[in-house]
Amino acid sequence: MLTWLLVATAVATAGVEVLNFWYSPGHGWGLGVRTAWALLRTLGWLILIWHVRRARATAKPLGLILGVTTIFAVGRLVVPPSGAPPVPGVVGFAVLSALCVAVIVLLYRHPVVAGHLVRQPGRVVLSRDGVSWQEGVSKRPVAGAWALAARVSSFTYSPLILVPCLISVGELRARPEWILAVVFWFVVGLAVSYVVLLSSFFLMRGKEWARALLVWVSVGVLVIDLPLCRIMLGVDGLIRDGAPLVAAALLTFYSLWRAGRPGTTPPGGGAETQPTAAADGGRRAIPMPGSAEGVQRREA
Repeated sequence: MLTWLLVATAVATAGVEVLNFWYSPGHGWGLGVRTAWALLRTLGWLILIWHVRRARATAKPLGLILGVTTIFAVGRLVVPPSGAPPVPGVVGFAVLSALCVAVIVLLYRHPVVAGHLVRQPGRVVLSRDGVSWQEGVSKRPVAGAWALAARVSSFTYSPLILVPCLISVGELRARPEWILAVVFWFVVGLAVSYVVLLSSFFLMRGKEWARALLVWVSVGVLVIDLPLCRIMLGVDGLIRDGAPLVAAALLTFYSLWRAGRPGTTPPGGGAETQPTAAADGGRRAIPMPGSAEGVQRREA
């Protein structure tokens, strides 16, 4: 059921964006950039379907950030610069919002889905039998889940900065004095992707300094992007292009806060085992390296 719901959401995302573009009174540069970026989210939904079909635990944070940012991305296309939005666009946006909310609820609240999405990404393992590709086992079942959510949401910073930056290029013909600001904006959008990649890499390995760095990066992108959106695109651009970045940053802050909370237990499991999908479609518990069961197996 979840797979078909994701397929319907991907189709609805593309359909609503094309519908909004068709009914828009003016097909300017800004609308074209926003529509192209929104259409790319359809590819994101297809990637999410791939993760769900393979029972990957990464499907949860990916679905959360896709659902939230899709609502913002499509919502800013529905509202025209002036006048009332077209009725077909409003109806399509309402249907798409309901689908996104349903996806998030199923990913995080349905017990069957929670028991299915347990597999970790595979990795190369060296053993006495040679080199093999096996499913990885998370040694941090609690912090890893929320750290992964922070990592996925922070990955959206770069495109959410570059979209309004590219839109502002169309304003340079009338305001050429801001060309250096737009170039700086573009460089920041590219640089953020590398900083986030580095900090999130060490964040997944439990480095406290990486958590603090990601917080400061999130604050920095808000301080730089929001004023430039207001200056180059006005209040309308600040709402349309700044709100999705604020939502992604708030999700990152919350995920980092939850990842740093001590004494929590993962939903549906304890601290000793991490569930994974067996080859026959069932579930088996893998003993963690420091658990009593793992020590007994090594002694045996």
